Amino acid sequence: MNRHERVLLDGPAGKIEIFVEPREAATGIALIAHPHPLFGGTADNKVVTTLAKALRELGCHTLRPSFRGVGGSEGTHDRGIAETGDLRAVHDYARQRFGDLPLYLAGFSFGAYVVTRLAQSVKATRLILVGTAAGFIEGHRQYETAAVAPDTIVIHGSADETVPLANALKWAEPLELPITVVAGADHFFHRRLHIIRKIIHDAWRHL
Repeated sequence: MNRHERVLLDGPAGKIEIFVEPREAATGIALIAHPHPLFGGTADNKVVTTLAKALRELGCHTLRPSFRGVGGSEGTHDRGIAETGDLRAVHDYARQRFGDLPLYLAGFSFGAYVVTRLAQSVKATRLILVGTAAGFIEGHRQYETAAVAPDTIVIHGSADETVPLANALKWAEPLELPITVVAGADHFFHRRLHIIRKIIHDAWRHL
């Protein structure tokens, strides 16, 4: 069993709550970002915990921070801008605590968008993006999602009602970035979470 720790880190706007699960003989560090805080997103989201489980199985310490205004994290939502700085503070904490292991960045929905921003300023071995917020989302907002490395693992549901698959394809096309489409999966991958784990495990065999 992994020890589950709740850490309160001093961040740019106050405390940042992080759920840390160290792993014995770890071979990597994984930072996993949750979906939109104004629409019920938390670090306990099932897609987020599925990502964390898969990455622990693959040898990583995992860190699941709460965005501003969620759980024990202080500060006010800032559309991903200040949240990027918060994730950078979590990254720096992970580096200080766990050392210079390979870093993996993962995110779901809004969290995936923030991870693409963070990846512009930190060195990550690989990114994993699920249900990536990109383009215009009806009733919500516009996302100018950053470019990512060509080996990024991008997973999207064919029946995603929150971020239409067409948005993700439009973002990925100029980057020549492959997307793994899960047939019939909605935004939250109900009854298909096991497929996310399998995609990640399969991708690791080719690292």
